[in-house]
Amino acid sequence: MLDKLASLETKYNELESQISKPEIIADNNLWRQLAKSHSELTEVISVYREYKQTMKSTEEAREMMLDNPEPDFREMLELELEELSEKEKALGKKLRLLLLPKDPNDEKNVLIEIRAGTGGEEAALFAADLFRMYTRYAEKQGWKSEIMNTSFTDIDGIKEVIFLIEGKGAYSKLKFESGVHRVQRVPSTESSGRIHTSASTVAVLPEAEELEIEINPNDIRIDLFCATGPGGQSVNTTQSAVRLTHIPSGIVVSMQDEKSQHKNKDKAMRILRARVKDKIEQEQKDKIDSDRKSQVGSGDRSERIRTYNFPQNRVTDHRIGLTSHRLPEILMGELDEIIDALVTTDQADQLGQTL
Repeated sequence: MLDKLASLETKYNELESQISKPEIIADNNLWRQLAKSHSELTEVISVYREYKQTMKSTEEAREMMLDNPEPDFREMLELELEELSEKEKALGKKLRLLLLPKDPNDEKNVLIEIRAGTGGEEAALFAADLFRMYTRYAEKQGWKSEIMNTSFTDIDGIKEVIFLIEGKGAYSKLKFESGVHRVQRVPSTESSGRIHTSASTVAVLPEAEELEIEINPNDIRIDLFCATGPGGQSVNTTQSAVRLTHIPSGIVVSMQDEKSQHKNKDKAMRILRARVKDKIEQEQKDKIDSDRKSQVGSGDRSERIRTYNFPQNRVTDHRIGLTSHRLPEILMGELDEIIDALVTTDQADQLGQTL
């Protein structure tokens, strides 16, 4: 580990030197690329230098103990060595985590797709609860949310919603939310007071930038049609709604929320790029991990990952065995307890495999 860190520090110093050279600064694209690489190494190098200084202080304290036989002074040095030892262990653990392979999508914005599953109107109402939970969580993180496409029921439930969350590290926090979310409660439509079990599915996709996914325009079929539902005079009169079909993958995206055909097409393309990117990455992951699935991040969207039990005020994440009795707070967007536990479990799993 120390050899790898020493090599990274050499690279870091080289990058620091390069980004200050006038000829590099003049080349904006190259400077941005090198500055990004430098920034990505800053945290691990900072911790590594603190780790080296702690090791140096430990060695100096041991040498002083050998040269000073006075009991009081030795006792003081022993206490200092205990503190330095604990600090060295903590920094070593942090370094091992920082050296784990980074998910290249972690810093990206995310597209979240929520769909009502089994349970009829109750599933649609629960889908609306999940949408509210994630947008409020995003707000607490200082992120921005934008609805891309929605389909409502007559009683304010959601059949389907696709929305974008923009913010640094959004995918790293939300990537474990993909899967089936189950709710157990007495529906507002139930007169006999029986508890029903319903479900909604969540898919979390990293937003794909145009440069990342090159989609041949000839591979896309574009269909224009009139929007349906509420929306004013333009509904059923102008062909503002857009349907994009990516012929090689068969992925279809329809968009009609905007009155402008151009805006609908732009939103549909953003969703299409994300879905094509996700399909490619899933296929690659299936080839690599065909014999093994990570405890947390299998990415299987048919897997039941969490249950929200209203009578018992309980939320249970089945992948890590976490149970919380703060259901109202969690549905109001206080997801840190669950998300932090999922991230920590994933890191521990990766660390165990590395060791």
